[in-house]
Formats: sequence, structure tokens, C-alpha cells
Amino acid sequence: MSTSSPFGRVLTAMVSPMKADGSLDLEGTRRLVAHLLDHGHDGIVVNGTTGEAATLSDDESIEMVRVVAEAVDGAAAVVAGVGSNATAHSVEMAARAVDAGATGLLLVSPYYNKPTQPGLVAHCLAVADSTDLPVMLYDIPGRTGIPFDTATLVELAAHDRIVAVKDAKGDPWASTHVLAETDLLYFSGDDATTLPWLALGAVGTVSVVGHVAGKEYAAMVAAVDRGDLATARDIHRRLVPAVDAIMSTSQGAIMAKAALVELGVIDHATVRLPLVESPPEHLDILRAGLKESGLL
Repeated sequence: MSTSSPFGRVLTAMVSPMKADGSLDLEGTRRLVAHLLDHGHDGIVVNGTTGEAATLSDDESIEMVRVVAEAVDGAAAVVAGVGSNATAHSVEMAARAVDAGATGLLLVSPYYNKPTQPGLVAHCLAVADSTDLPVMLYDIPGRTGIPFDTATLVELAAHDRIVAVKDAKGDPWASTHVLAETDLLYFSGDDATTLPWLALGAVGTVSVVGHVAGKEYAAMVAAVDRGDLATARDIHRRLVPAVDAIMSTSQGAIMAKAALVELGVIDHATVRLPLVESPPEHLDILRAGLKESGLL
């Protein structure tokens, strides 16, 4: 298993902290970056699904990249989500992300318009050709409606800058074929399956629960590296209540923000419509899960 990655190995798809009025909380963002760096992260994903990228303006998205890059100050990779269902828009956002200080790009398959696999290849190549940054493909057909087929990933792996996959498709056998045929670096994109992916040869994780369990995921990755599966399994099982509470109670961004408020990292759990904040009964589930996992 390769342990070298331009994106880092323990990453969180970072929420976009907001003030009570729904505007971006840039000071809260800086505090959150410091929290992540202090808790085992060597990479941060900005403007991903959990960052509510779909409800941020282009200028807000780039401001988030800029603030995170400044706060990181070279201590971790800054991976900017630039996905769109319009290729020209993704190319534009990739160029702006470079200027804002991103060190890598996250590229989700175009959503809603459901391109063919040749169209998906052309989209990814256009973005990869537009900058000098390494690209992590984001395979999450449950949200986009279009998967990266195995043959598509093998074809895209021939591009020098397309070097990784964040997998939230959940087809380990198909991905095993890709791992066997390419040098693509795999990252778990689903907290519930991080350990299985590491066991299959993934180099790391792009987490949501990592907002509150970064040290635990870093320890899990280190345990797998040294062949200590017993310790990795123990961490995996201890995190079950927290993973269930954050990922299965309502929606990841909603619950991750609520968890960060519980820990005192950010001031508000504000999300933008169509997302809404957690009701009291969900917060009770969250607190119980964090406590049972030893995180609160």
C-alpha cells in the first residue's frame, strides 16, 4: 500500500461555519481549521458536500479556500471542491481555487444532467488539464446519479494529474479491480466503511465524523499501516455510536455542525436551506453517541 499522498491521508470534508444570519463565519472557520490540525489532520477538503457547496456563491466558495489556505499555512493539504454539472464552470472554479491557495482539487461527477461515461471522461480531463494541481475524483452516484465506471477510472488514471478517488459508491469489488489495474490512491468517502477500505488498500479517509474524531481516524490509519488490525478494529467499533449519530440521524452537514457546537469549536450550527438545524431529539441522540464513543 502506498503511503505517499499529495492530499494527506486523514482529511475531513469540512463544514462551512456560518453566523446566525446565515453568512459565512470566517473567524469560526479559522478556529475550525486549528481544531482539525490539532486533531490529526494532514488534509482539509473545502467546498465539498458537507461544506454545503451547493448553497455557496462562487465568491463565497473561493473565500473559504483562501481563508483555509491562510489558516493552514502549509501545515496540511487544502483540497478544493470544484465540481459542477457545467464543465466550463468547473474549469473556472479550478483556476480560481489555484489563485486562492488550494493544493489539490476534488472533482465530483456532474450531477442532474447524467452524462455518458465518455462525457464524464471529457469533463474530468478538461478540469485536470486546466491547472497543475492533483485531482481527486469523487464517486458518489447516490447524490449525482452517475457513477464512475471501472473502465472510466482506469482510463482517467492515465492522466498525470488524476491521482486519487474518494469512494462513496460502496462497490469494493469494482474498486479492487481499479486498485489492481492502476496507481490511483483510494480514500474512504463513507465513515462507516473506512476500516474496510483501508484493509483493501485505501491510503486514507475523507471523513465527516473526523470533525470530532480526527485523532481516532489518524490512529486507525497508523494501526493499519503497521499491520495492527486488532487496534484498528477496536477504534472502528468504539466510533460506531458517533458515526451512527452523525451520519444516520438526519444529514451529515447538519449533525457535524451540531457536534462542533457541542464541543465549543464553532458558535452556531446554522445551515442554509434546504437544510434545517437539528431538533432537540436529534441533539439528544448526538450527545449520547459522542459520549458513548468517548468524544464528549
